[in-house]
Amino acid sequence: MEYRVLGKTGLKVSALGFGGAEIGFFNEDQAVADALLNSAVDAGLNFVDTAAAYWTSEELIGTALGSRRKEIVLASKCGAVDGFSSSDWSRNGILETIANSLRLLKTDYLDLAQLHSCGREVLERGEVIEALIVAKERGYTRFAGYSGDGKDAAYALGMDFFDTLQTSISVADQEAIDLTLPIACEKEIGVIAKRPIANAVWRNDSKPEDSYHHTYWDRIQELDYPFVKLPLEESIATALRFTLSIEGVSSAIVGTTKPERWQENAGYVLEGDLDEKEFEGIRERWKELSDETWVGQV
Repeated sequence: MEYRVLGKTGLKVSALGFGGAEIGFFNEDQAVADALLNSAVDAGLNFVDTAAAYWTSEELIGTALGSRRKEIVLASKCGAVDGFSSSDWSRNGILETIANSLRLLKTDYLDLAQLHSCGREVLERGEVIEALIVAKERGYTRFAGYSGDGKDAAYALGMDFFDTLQTSISVADQEAIDLTLPIACEKEIGVIAKRPIANAVWRNDSKPEDSYHHTYWDRIQELDYPFVKLPLEESIATALRFTLSIEGVSSAIVGTTKPERWQENAGYVLEGDLDEKEFEGIRERWKELSDETWVGQV
Protein backbone atom coordinates (compact mmCIF):
# COMPACT_ATOMS: atom_id res chain seq x y z
CA MET A 1 0.00 0.00 0.00
CA GLU A 2 1.18 3.52 -0.77
CA TYR A 3 1.21 6.03 2.10
CA ARG A 4 1.09 9.80 1.83
CA VAL A 5 1.43 12.66 4.30
CA LEU A 6 -1.88 14.36 5.07
CA GLY A 7 -0.79 17.98 4.65
CA LYS A 8 0.49 19.90 7.65
CA THR A 9 -0.92 17.30 10.06
CA GLY A 10 2.09 15.14 9.32
CA LEU A 11 -0.13 12.05 9.56
CA LYS A 12 0.87 9.24 7.19
CA VAL A 13 -2.30 7.84 5.65
CA SER A 14 -2.89 5.09 3.14
CA ALA A 15 -3.68 6.33 -0.34
CA LEU A 16 -6.79 4.17 -0.15
CA GLY A 17 -9.04 4.93 2.81
CA PHE A 18 -11.94 3.03 4.39
CA GLY A 19 -15.25 4.88 4.00
CA GLY A 20 -17.77 4.06 6.71
CA ALA A 21 -20.99 5.30 5.10
CA GLU A 22 -22.07 2.06 3.44
CA ILE A 23 -22.01 -0.14 6.52
CA GLY A 24 -24.10 2.39 8.39
CA PHE A 25 -26.67 3.14 5.74
CA PHE A 26 -27.04 -0.54 4.82
CA ASN A 27 -27.35 -1.41 8.52
CA GLU A 28 -24.78 -4.18 8.23
CA ASP A 29 -24.34 -6.82 10.92
CA GLN A 30 -21.39 -6.56 13.27
CA ALA A 31 -19.86 -9.70 11.75
CA VAL A 32 -19.76 -8.00 8.34
CA ALA A 33 -18.22 -4.85 9.83
CA ASP A 34 -15.60 -6.96 11.62
CA ALA A 35 -14.65 -8.72 8.40
CA LEU A 36 -14.52 -5.44 6.46
CA LEU A 37 -12.35 -3.58 8.97
CA ASN A 38 -9.93 -6.41 9.54
CA SER A 39 -9.55 -7.17 5.84
CA ALA A 40 -8.98 -3.46 5.17
CA VAL A 41 -6.25 -3.14 7.79
CA ASP A 42 -4.71 -6.43 6.63
CA ALA A 43 -4.60 -4.98 3.08
CA GLY A 44 -2.59 -2.01 4.39
CA LEU A 45 -5.34 0.58 4.84
CA ASN A 46 -4.66 2.70 7.90
CA PHE A 47 -7.16 5.54 7.34
CA VAL A 48 -10.75 5.03 8.48
CA ASP A 49 -13.38 7.73 7.92
CA THR A 50 -16.90 7.75 9.34
CA ALA A 51 -19.48 10.27 10.60
CA ALA A 52 -22.15 10.82 13.21
CA ALA A 53 -24.65 11.03 10.35
CA TYR A 54 -23.93 7.51 9.10
CA TRP A 55 -26.47 5.82 11.37
CA THR A 56 -24.78 2.77 12.99
CA SER A 57 -21.39 3.24 11.31
CA GLU A 58 -19.47 4.59 14.31
CA GLU A 59 -20.71 1.88 16.65
CA LEU A 60 -19.91 -0.87 14.14
CA ILE A 61 -16.43 0.51 13.52
CA GLY A 62 -15.71 1.01 17.22
CA THR A 63 -16.52 -2.59 18.01
CA ALA A 64 -14.71 -3.92 14.95
CA LEU A 65 -11.48 -2.04 15.60
CA GLY A 66 -10.92 -3.35 19.11
CA SER A 67 -7.21 -3.67 19.79
CA ARG A 68 -6.33 -2.42 16.28
CA ARG A 69 -7.22 1.20 17.09
CA LYS A 70 -3.55 2.14 17.36
CA GLU A 71 -2.92 0.84 13.85
CA ILE A 72 -5.16 3.40 12.19
CA VAL A 73 -5.76 7.10 11.66
CA LEU A 74 -9.38 7.56 12.73
CA ALA A 75 -11.59 10.36 11.40
CA SER A 76 -15.23 11.23 11.99
CA LYS A 77 -17.56 14.12 11.20
CA CYS A 78 -19.92 16.23 13.26
CA GLY A 79 -22.75 18.72 12.76
CA ALA A 80 -24.99 16.59 10.58
CA VAL A 81 -26.64 13.70 12.46
CA ASP A 82 -29.34 11.04 12.10
CA GLY A 83 -28.70 10.15 8.48
CA PHE A 84 -28.55 13.86 7.51
CA SER A 85 -32.16 14.30 8.62
CA SER A 86 -31.06 16.95 11.13
CA SER A 87 -28.04 18.96 12.20
CA ASP A 88 -26.72 20.89 15.19
CA TRP A 89 -24.09 23.52 14.46
CA SER A 90 -24.08 25.05 17.95
CA ARG A 91 -20.96 25.00 20.11
CA ASN A 92 -22.47 22.57 22.59
CA GLY A 93 -24.02 20.49 19.82
CA ILE A 94 -20.67 19.97 18.11
CA LEU A 95 -18.92 19.08 21.36
CA GLU A 96 -21.67 16.68 22.43
CA THR A 97 -21.64 15.00 19.02
CA ILE A 98 -17.88 14.49 19.12
CA ALA A 99 -18.08 13.15 22.68
CA ASN A 100 -20.76 10.70 21.57
CA SER A 101 -18.62 9.66 18.59
CA LEU A 102 -15.78 8.85 20.97
CA ARG A 103 -18.11 6.70 23.05
CA LEU A 104 -19.44 4.81 20.02
CA LEU A 105 -16.00 4.40 18.48
CA LYS A 106 -14.64 3.17 21.82
CA THR A 107 -11.66 5.51 21.71
CA ASP A 108 -10.26 8.36 23.80
CA TYR A 109 -9.56 10.59 20.83
CA LEU A 110 -10.08 11.17 17.12
CA ASP A 111 -7.13 11.85 14.89
CA LEU A 112 -9.41 14.10 12.83
CA ALA A 113 -12.78 15.70 13.59
CA GLN A 114 -14.47 17.27 10.54
CA LEU A 115 -17.42 19.59 10.06
CA HIS A 116 -19.87 17.71 7.86
CA SER A 117 -20.73 19.96 4.90
CA CYS A 118 -21.96 23.10 6.66
CA GLY A 119 -22.48 26.25 4.60
CA ARG A 120 -20.59 29.52 4.70
CA GLU A 121 -23.21 31.14 6.93
CA VAL A 122 -22.55 28.52 9.62
CA LEU A 123 -18.81 29.08 9.37
CA GLU A 124 -19.25 32.84 9.60
CA ARG A 125 -21.16 32.56 12.90
CA GLY A 126 -18.05 31.09 14.44
CA GLU A 127 -19.58 28.63 16.92
CA VAL A 128 -18.31 25.60 15.02
CA ILE A 129 -14.77 26.95 15.02
CA GLU A 130 -14.94 27.68 18.74
CA ALA A 131 -16.24 24.16 19.34
CA LEU A 132 -13.39 22.56 17.41
CA ILE A 133 -10.84 24.65 19.31
CA VAL A 134 -12.34 23.42 22.59
CA ALA A 135 -12.41 19.85 21.25
CA LYS A 136 -8.68 20.08 20.61
CA GLU A 137 -8.06 21.55 24.06
CA ARG A 138 -10.02 18.73 25.70
CA GLY A 139 -8.11 16.10 23.76
CA TYR A 140 -11.18 14.96 21.82
CA THR A 141 -9.32 15.35 18.53
CA ARG A 142 -5.81 15.98 17.31
CA PHE A 143 -6.78 17.87 14.15
CA ALA A 144 -9.78 19.67 12.67
CA GLY A 145 -11.08 19.42 9.12
CA TYR A 146 -13.84 20.59 6.81
CA SER A 147 -15.82 18.17 4.67
CA GLY A 148 -17.68 19.85 1.84
CA ASP A 149 -17.62 21.19 -1.68
CA GLY A 150 -17.77 24.21 -3.93
CA LYS A 151 -17.69 27.79 -2.76
CA ASP A 152 -18.40 26.81 0.85
CA ALA A 153 -15.24 24.69 0.84
CA ALA A 154 -13.25 27.52 -0.73
CA TYR A 155 -14.45 29.86 2.01
CA ALA A 156 -13.51 27.30 4.69
CA LEU A 157 -9.97 27.06 3.32
CA GLY A 158 -9.68 30.84 3.40
CA MET A 159 -10.28 30.87 7.15
CA ASP A 160 -6.77 29.52 7.81
CA PHE A 161 -8.09 27.23 10.52
CA PHE A 162 -8.66 23.79 9.05
CA ASP A 163 -5.96 21.14 8.80
CA THR A 164 -7.73 19.07 6.14
CA LEU A 165 -10.34 19.24 3.40
CA GLN A 166 -12.52 16.29 2.43
CA THR A 167 -14.19 16.96 -0.90
CA SER A 168 -15.68 15.17 -3.91
CA ILE A 169 -13.12 14.46 -6.64
CA SER A 170 -13.57 11.98 -9.46
CA VAL A 171 -13.81 11.58 -13.22
CA ALA A 172 -17.39 12.92 -12.89
CA ASP A 173 -16.66 15.62 -10.31
CA GLN A 174 -13.67 17.82 -11.12
CA GLU A 175 -14.66 21.29 -9.89
CA ALA A 176 -12.38 20.96 -6.86
CA ILE A 177 -9.30 20.45 -9.02
CA ASP A 178 -9.41 24.09 -10.07
CA LEU A 179 -11.45 25.68 -7.26
CA THR A 180 -10.08 24.38 -3.95
CA LEU A 181 -7.10 22.07 -4.47
CA PRO A 182 -4.72 24.87 -5.49
CA ILE A 183 -5.60 26.70 -2.25
CA ALA A 184 -5.15 23.52 -0.23
CA CYS A 185 -1.76 22.83 -1.78
CA GLU A 186 -0.58 26.40 -1.15
CA LYS A 187 -1.65 26.24 2.50
CA GLU A 188 -0.45 22.63 3.03
CA ILE A 189 -3.99 21.51 3.88
CA GLY A 190 -4.37 17.76 3.55
CA VAL A 191 -6.91 16.66 0.92
CA ILE A 192 -9.14 13.61 1.29
CA ALA A 193 -11.09 12.64 -1.82
CA LYS A 194 -14.63 11.40 -1.23
CA ARG A 195 -16.69 9.60 -3.89
CA PRO A 196 -13.38 9.06 -5.78
CA ILE A 197 -14.76 6.56 -8.30
CA ALA A 198 -18.02 8.48 -8.87
CA ASN A 199 -19.89 5.54 -7.32
CA ALA A 200 -18.89 3.58 -10.47
CA VAL A 201 -22.28 4.54 -11.87
CA TRP A 202 -21.38 3.19 -15.32
CA ARG A 203 -21.75 -0.36 -13.97
CA ASN A 204 -25.51 0.14 -14.24
CA ASP A 205 -27.32 -0.61 -17.50
CA SER A 206 -29.82 2.16 -16.81
CA LYS A 207 -30.20 5.16 -14.53
CA PRO A 208 -30.05 3.98 -10.89
CA GLU A 209 -33.18 4.32 -8.78
CA ASP A 210 -31.30 6.03 -5.95
CA SER A 211 -31.24 9.77 -6.66
CA TYR A 212 -27.85 9.99 -4.91
CA HIS A 213 -26.32 8.57 -8.10
CA HIS A 214 -28.31 10.56 -10.67
CA THR A 215 -25.99 13.53 -11.17
CA TYR A 216 -22.96 11.34 -11.77
CA TRP A 217 -24.95 9.03 -14.04
CA ASP A 218 -26.07 11.95 -16.19
CA ARG A 219 -22.57 13.38 -16.39
CA ILE A 220 -20.97 10.07 -17.31
CA GLN A 221 -23.50 9.58 -20.12
CA GLU A 222 -22.49 12.94 -21.55
CA LEU A 223 -18.76 12.61 -20.91
CA ASP A 224 -18.75 9.15 -22.55
CA TYR A 225 -15.18 8.34 -21.52
CA PRO A 226 -13.70 5.43 -23.51
CA PHE A 227 -12.47 3.71 -20.34
CA VAL A 228 -15.98 3.14 -18.96
CA LYS A 229 -16.53 0.62 -21.75
CA LEU A 230 -13.70 -1.55 -20.43
CA PRO A 231 -14.37 -4.51 -18.10
CA LEU A 232 -15.62 -3.18 -14.76
CA GLU A 233 -12.44 -3.95 -12.83
CA GLU A 234 -10.33 -2.04 -15.35
CA SER A 235 -12.68 0.94 -15.47
CA ILE A 236 -12.80 1.23 -11.68
CA ALA A 237 -9.01 1.00 -11.53
CA THR A 238 -8.73 3.82 -14.08
CA ALA A 239 -11.18 6.01 -12.18
CA LEU A 240 -9.45 5.46 -8.84
CA ARG A 241 -5.98 6.02 -10.27
CA PHE A 242 -7.20 9.24 -11.93
CA THR A 243 -8.26 10.65 -8.56
CA LEU A 244 -5.06 9.58 -6.83
CA SER A 245 -2.98 11.13 -9.63
CA ILE A 246 -4.29 14.62 -8.81
CA GLU A 247 -1.78 16.87 -7.08
CA GLY A 248 -2.56 17.36 -3.42
CA VAL A 249 -4.78 14.31 -2.87
CA SER A 250 -3.51 12.28 0.07
CA SER A 251 -6.19 9.62 0.38
CA ALA A 252 -9.24 8.46 -1.54
CA ILE A 253 -12.10 7.19 0.61
CA VAL A 254 -13.87 4.14 -0.79
CA GLY A 255 -16.78 2.34 0.80
CA THR A 256 -17.84 -1.25 0.29
CA THR A 257 -19.71 -4.05 2.01
CA LYS A 258 -17.54 -6.76 0.40
CA PRO A 259 -14.30 -7.58 2.28
CA GLU A 260 -12.55 -8.98 -0.81
CA ARG A 261 -12.74 -5.58 -2.52
CA TRP A 262 -9.96 -4.14 -0.31
CA GLN A 263 -7.28 -6.36 -1.80
CA GLU A 264 -8.60 -5.59 -5.30
CA ASN A 265 -8.61 -1.83 -4.72
CA ALA A 266 -5.22 -1.95 -3.01
CA GLY A 267 -3.89 -3.62 -6.13
CA TYR A 268 -5.20 -0.78 -8.29
CA VAL A 269 -3.38 1.74 -6.09
CA LEU A 270 -0.11 -0.14 -6.51
CA GLU A 271 -0.36 0.39 -10.28
CA GLY A 272 0.62 4.00 -9.58
CA ASP A 273 -0.45 7.24 -11.23
CA LEU A 274 -2.54 7.10 -14.35
CA ASP A 275 -0.69 7.43 -17.64
CA GLU A 276 -0.24 11.15 -18.31
CA LYS A 277 -1.89 11.00 -21.74
CA GLU A 278 -4.96 9.21 -20.36
CA PHE A 279 -5.13 11.55 -17.36
CA GLU A 280 -5.04 14.63 -19.59
CA GLY A 281 -7.62 13.09 -21.91
CA ILE A 282 -10.07 12.79 -19.01
CA ARG A 283 -9.33 16.34 -17.90
CA GLU A 284 -9.77 17.76 -21.40
CA ARG A 285 -13.06 15.94 -21.88
CA TRP A 286 -14.32 17.45 -18.62
CA LYS A 287 -13.23 20.96 -19.59
CA GLU A 288 -14.88 20.58 -22.98
CA LEU A 289 -18.30 19.52 -21.70
CA SER A 290 -18.71 20.85 -18.16
CA ASP A 291 -20.36 24.18 -17.36
CA GLU A 292 -21.09 26.25 -14.26
CA THR A 293 -23.86 23.83 -13.20
CA TRP A 294 -21.42 20.92 -12.85
CA VAL A 295 -20.52 21.74 -9.27
CA GLY A 296 -19.09 19.48 -6.58
CA GLN A 297 -21.57 17.00 -5.17
CA VAL A 298 -21.95 16.52 -1.42
